[in-house]
Amino acid sequence: MRLHFRFLLAALLFTLSPAAHAAPLKVVASFSILGDMTREIAGKDIALTTLVGPDSDAHVYEPSPADAKAIAGARLVIINGLGFEGWMVRLISSSGYGGPVIVASKGIATLETSGSQPDPHAWQDLANGKIYAANIRDALVQADPAHAAEYRSRAAQYIRRIDALDAWARQQIANIPAPQRLIISSHDAFQYFARAYGITFIAPLGIDTESDVSAAAMGDLVDQIRSRHIRAIFLENITDPRLIRQLQSDTRVAIGGTLYSDALSDDAGPAPTYLAMFRHNVTALMKAMAQP
Repeated sequence: MRLHFRFLLAALLFTLSPAAHAAPLKVVASFSILGDMTREIAGKDIALTTLVGPDSDAHVYEPSPADAKAIAGARLVIINGLGFEGWMVRLISSSGYGGPVIVASKGIATLETSGSQPDPHAWQDLANGKIYAANIRDALVQADPAHAAEYRSRAAQYIRRIDALDAWARQQIANIPAPQRLIISSHDAFQYFARAYGITFIAPLGIDTESDVSAAAMGDLVDQIRSRHIRAIFLENITDPRLIRQLQSDTRVAIGGTLYSDALSDDAGPAPTYLAMFRHNVTALMKAMAQP
């Protein structure tokens, strides 16, 4: 009887303890790729809100009152930085949020756009993906030290998976002769990928999806496709397909499929996670570049 009483007392004390009832850390990630990375590292130890969801364009996103409310109630906000989410600064200010804002791309050796601005698409190199993961891990550890060991363990496992995927991607692409590594994509989102994996991307749109393309620029692009024997042009999940379909009509070059650049697919699609997105893109590119 005394042993039973002690067990009930211990259970009651645990139930009443702050640790047992501690609410999960509320975290806001700006867009789907960062949201997935954060979820991989945090597991179920956080309550995560991702503002710009699957197949949505962060370049032209218009925040809602619900977004401001989510940020106001958060204890940690994670953004890409490098000018990618220009609307985030205003949103954070209007929400009244005063907590930490973590720039996941911090420490990355950035590339420049044609306008001499930092290219924000740094996640398109898996080596940079490891830097994102480490920055997210450190931010979670600082904000929620009670779960530090779990965050560090999951991050280490995740980085090993990134390394394995990077090795696979390099091995696959090495099988394609350099002159065949030419791809047309919708907008200029693959500069980091190009540098890391030795593929040349040509894009009619600039660094963001709001760019306009002149008739002269389209004509030059058609000439390049023909003269350089480019084997495939690709749609992107976040851009209007009409421009690429016009190129396909003008050149008769095959559309190689859809690349995922700035957003993941939904769960039913081929790129519901960052690593699945990268594997899908490499596989699609390989199939296109290997054509005779």
